[in-house]
Amino acid sequence: MIIGLDCAEPTLVFERWRSELPMLSGLMERGRYGRLRSVVPPITVPAWSCMMASRTPGDLGVYGFRNRADHSYDNLVVSDGSAIHAPRLWDVATRYGKPSIVVGVPGTYPPRPLNGVMVSCFLTPSRESGFTYPPLLAREVEQVVGEYLFDCTNFRTEDKDDLLRQVYEMTDKRFRLAEHLLETKPWELFALVEIGLDRMHHGFWKDLDELHHRHEPDGPYANAILDYLRHLDGLIARLLEHADDETVVLVVSDHGAKRMEGGIRVNEWLRSEGLLQTSSEPRGVAALRDVGVDWSRTAAWGEGGYYGRIFLNVRGREPEGTVEPEDFERVRDELAGRLAAIPGPGGEPLATRVYKPEEIYDEVNGVAPDLLVYFDDLAWRAVGTVGGDEGVHTFENDTGPDDANHAQDGLLIMTGPGIEPGQAEEMSLLDVAPTVLELLGLEPLPGMRGTSLLRPRVELSRPR
Repeated sequence: MIIGLDCAEPTLVFERWRSELPMLSGLMERGRYGRLRSVVPPITVPAWSCMMASRTPGDLGVYGFRNRADHSYDNLVVSDGSAIHAPRLWDVATRYGKPSIVVGVPGTYPPRPLNGVMVSCFLTPSRESGFTYPPLLAREVEQVVGEYLFDCTNFRTEDKDDLLRQVYEMTDKRFRLAEHLLETKPWELFALVEIGLDRMHHGFWKDLDELHHRHEPDGPYANAILDYLRHLDGLIARLLEHADDETVVLVVSDHGAKRMEGGIRVNEWLRSEGLLQTSSEPRGVAALRDVGVDWSRTAAWGEGGYYGRIFLNVRGREPEGTVEPEDFERVRDELAGRLAAIPGPGGEPLATRVYKPEEIYDEVNGVAPDLLVYFDDLAWRAVGTVGGDEGVHTFENDTGPDDANHAQDGLLIMTGPGIEPGQAEEMSLLDVAPTVLELLGLEPLPGMRGTSLLRPRVELSRPR
């Protein structure tokens, strides 16, 4: 039984609020728990698919919610389940005749056939688009919960009361449906992911973090995240009533959360460095696509998000490339050094890390960024806008109000027969699938990157 809590932060669950969460703390006392090192980048898409397949983003060719489909300039596509070609846990279980229940796991829209039932994830565009397997299961879903909610309509909003209402309604319906499926469908593998905690962290992190630049002491939402975690703890307790003494339970998250200090406007910085030329001078803050790019005079551009993605404009690779192929490595190295040296707004150094895809992934598929940038270890997000008077640093998110960024470590709590209790270290998100397969009596597939947590290991390498 896998219970996924998107964005669950280990410092809150393991330390700050452990005594407030009787079910989760009881699982910790009886089982094994610890930080779960996520992939690079630690983002919902692709992290959950990486976990369920034990493959890196490079293996999957998925580096975020939207990816370049080719080397043109404007063909960005949403990476839903159709982008995932590696078999995930329920695919392996189906191969060996084992039934599964899969609910809300990111990367499951559009749903694919399996031995069991599936309700797709937050990437589902509408209920009318087909969100279940088998298709007729959709009627049953509506009979059980009415209008099923895949996600909040907009979690980056100033209307916090409406956000709370949506999150609770969505979560309660998902868990009610999960209980119904556990009661009525056969299963050997159950996998559920709740996205609500991620939405709460992005919406209310400033209310719990006294060091957040927008913290409001004793504000009306000071306990919003704690109250929601307490609510989740109770819902998990009800799910576990469907687990017998032979069931191994895993509570997992794909990444953690941390306060967002602000944003680094990567494209505005590239403009200031003479590496990106817009077609016209922006009138105020604007999206790069709205201003246009003079590609014949551009060496590099970036995409915003929780981390920065930088692409070089390479001759013979991009339609109007300017960087000669023989200069690629030199230009990329120089650019990486300059990105790492961007200071904070007061001139202070930032702990920025810049990665090359081929150095962190054993295999690189799809169109990967030429550089992946963690500004100040993910304390600052990347913002893609240009123009205006803000300069390189901004405290306004280009996609709406957002209090938190993602942290590299998620969490794992595992309890059940054969699980040695205690706090564990050096666990990787890529270890989850091989562990579950061993619990199911199955061998890991060739190409899986992780190692079963049930087996003694002399030394673990950091996940890539």
